[in-house]
Formats: sequence, structure tokens, C-alpha cells
Amino acid sequence: MSAKFELTAEPRSAKGTGASRRLRRSGKVPAVLYGAGKQPTMVALDHNLMTRHLANEKFHTSILTVTVGGETDQAILRDFHMHPYKPIVMHVDLQRISATEKIHMKVPIHFVGGDVAPGVKIDGGVVTHLMNEIDITCLPKDLPEFLTADLSALGLNESVHLKDIKLPEGVAITSLTHGGDNLAVAAVSMIKVVEEAPVVAAPVEGEAAAAAPAEGEAKAGEAKGGEAKKGEAPKAEAKKPEAKKEGK
Repeated sequence: MSAKFELTAEPRSAKGTGASRRLRRSGKVPAVLYGAGKQPTMVALDHNLMTRHLANEKFHTSILTVTVGGETDQAILRDFHMHPYKPIVMHVDLQRISATEKIHMKVPIHFVGGDVAPGVKIDGGVVTHLMNEIDITCLPKDLPEFLTADLSALGLNESVHLKDIKLPEGVAITSLTHGGDNLAVAAVSMIKVVEEAPVVAAPVEGEAAAAAPAEGEAKAGEAKGGEAKKGEAPKAEAKKPEAKKEGK
């Protein structure tokens, strides 16, 4: 059974972006309470309290007791919106529920046994989580906080599927009841390491252009200094004139 959370909400009448902005500046969160055959009610919730509740995983899958002006309803958190980059709760949607009507909700999956799975411990594989939550259908009294996926028996290249998860009494996986596929929830596989060939940096355009003439000039210089022209004999070194001997 889910944890118990109680919320006290204040009715509000002002609508629009400006009214919601003023409400947030006063430390409140605009919210709406709807469902169970009753008219939707616009309410305001305490922002600090909602921030703490939203950080608690159990809050998202619990039956909430919401009191508005002395009237109490059972509800679930159906949706909420956060500011794009500030820790500010922008809006909250609460759905009233009936004890005799089934509800569907997404509940988180807790993975256990992955560290002792043969595919990991013996073969060196790695666990990959393919889902983090599952949509279930049940009566409010049977709503679980989470579902558990046991990975302890997985070998290499094996996986756990939706039908492998043990469900509490009265709980069904919504997609399977509607004929959906028995999708994999988690798998153990070997990570493939792909070695890439080393990349040789190409010369900068200016450097390549400057290197070509320099190389050509060096070869031309070697030809002039080291080879005689065709058809010409190599030049002999000029002899110095001998000094005349003076007569005695």
C-alpha cells in the first residue's frame, strides 16, 4: 500500500497568467482538482511543501488526501510542471479518485540482483535498463509504490520482460491487458569496443603551399651544383702563374 500524504488547498477564483504569477510570488502553487464526476476546482497549494513532496518518489504513486474548504477528497498526482531552469513548481494537476473505480498510473521499477547475475559476475557483461517505469491498472487500495525486476538469474545476452515481473494482487500491466507486446525491461550484454584508426592531421593550406616551392628550389640547386651540363667537359681548375726566377 502506498504511503499517506495529506494536502491542504485553498480555493482560488482568479484566472490567467498574471494571477498565477502573483500567486507564485506569494509562495503558492496554482493547481486544479478534477474528476470523480465533480466540477473541476481551482486551488492553491503551499510551494515549499509541494517541492519537498515532489522530491519524494513515493508521493508520485500514493493516494493523496486533499482538503479544500472543509471538504476532503482522495486524489492522485496526475501531472505537474516545473520552470524551465528554476526550482519553481509552475502548476499541479490532481485527479479525484473513487475507491470502486480502477485507475492507471505509471510506477517506477526497482532493479535488484544485477550485480550477482551470471552474465555480469562471470562473463563480464553490463546491465542495461530499457524501462524506468511501467503503466499499471488497479483499484486505489492496491496501488503499489513500485514494481521490482529481479535480474539475478540473467546470463549474457539475456533479458527480463514485462511478463517476468511479479505483480501484487489486483495489479495488471496496462499494455499487456490491451494485447501489447511483452517488451524487455532490462538486459545483460557485452559492450563492444570499436578501435578507430589514428587520424593524421592534414597540413594547413598555407604551409602546404609554402613547402612545395621550397622543395622544388632545393632539387634545382642540387642539379646545378652537382651535375655538369650535357655535352660539356668538366672545367679544370685554373693554375696560378709561376713566379719568374731572378738571375744571379
